[in-house]
Amino acid sequence: MSALSLADPSAAPANSPKIVDVAIIGAGPTGLFAAFECGMLKLSSVLIDALDAVGGQCAALYPEKPIYDIPAHPAIPAGALIDSLEAQIAPFNVPRVLSQRVEKLSGRRGDFTLTTSTGTVIHAKAVIVAAGAGAFGPNRPPLDGLEAFEQSGAIQYYVRRRSDFAGRRIVVAGGGDSALDWALSLAEIAEKVFLLHRRDRFRGAPETLSRIEAFVTEGRIEKVVPYQLHGLQGEAGVLRGVEVATLDGQVRVLEADTLLPFYGLSTDLGPIAAWNLDTTRSQIPVTPSSLETSLPGVFAIGDVASYPGKLKLILQGFAEGAMAAHAIYPIVHPDTALHFEYSTSKGTPGQP
Repeated sequence: MSALSLADPSAAPANSPKIVDVAIIGAGPTGLFAAFECGMLKLSSVLIDALDAVGGQCAALYPEKPIYDIPAHPAIPAGALIDSLEAQIAPFNVPRVLSQRVEKLSGRRGDFTLTTSTGTVIHAKAVIVAAGAGAFGPNRPPLDGLEAFEQSGAIQYYVRRRSDFAGRRIVVAGGGDSALDWALSLAEIAEKVFLLHRRDRFRGAPETLSRIEAFVTEGRIEKVVPYQLHGLQGEAGVLRGVEVATLDGQVRVLEADTLLPFYGLSTDLGPIAAWNLDTTRSQIPVTPSSLETSLPGVFAIGDVASYPGKLKLILQGFAEGAMAAHAIYPIVHPDTALHFEYSTSKGTPGQP
């Protein structure tokens, strides 16, 4: 079989072998930027993701959520960030293998074979794992009758379109950044927002906590502490009230038609955990200077990578993508020295 033409991702059947310099597993923001860095070094790459579109959690879970720590952007919606990253790699015509996860990895540094869940075969000289925390799903509260309210949309774990919650009476449950950020955002358009947590201490940035207290003072948010979810009231998928209880059993009913539990994500590295890589709690330890894992030729970047001093920030994942691409260059071109040039000097393909 012939290999897929990088210039024309539709030039070959889906399951024909693909030959590239770098296989990037995970098409979230970190994986997308790694593809850009590979392109700038004239390394061909392919993006592989189990989701049906690029963007990872940013696109699938919270496309309208603002991100505040991207350099040069005081705030940017997650979906807009993904759009910009896609535009950035457009000159390199990077193929995408979507709705598939990599089941098998064989070979060695400089000569790997990857096989996906649908039988697609990819040959690569190096591999970058940018899989975030692996496959993800919400931690669901143990409440009776949960499924019917999930199916009707009365209970949701992600805010994909903020406008869907206009005029609603919402219980936001959780004490971390997601719960706080969405309580603040939805309080601007909802009829009522209850912020529920088992204790009167929240895990958020000082500025976020100050804004929460200001919204509470203004009556735009009602803090319900120290309470936890206890039960659901309603029928046929229509939510009418959320029962909450203190640790000593005092029960209160919040009149609400929407429940947003933000209790984090359950994660699983899936088949990656069986690749003879060193792993620790769904993370992959790497050499900080190169991002190479314990398996030579396989690199890990973004949230899945672990090393002393690691910060789980998108901007750090971007830097790791650049470092990994530079570490891969001598694998692909062992007899060619890499002369580093700034993008301001050499531009990108198609630029004068």
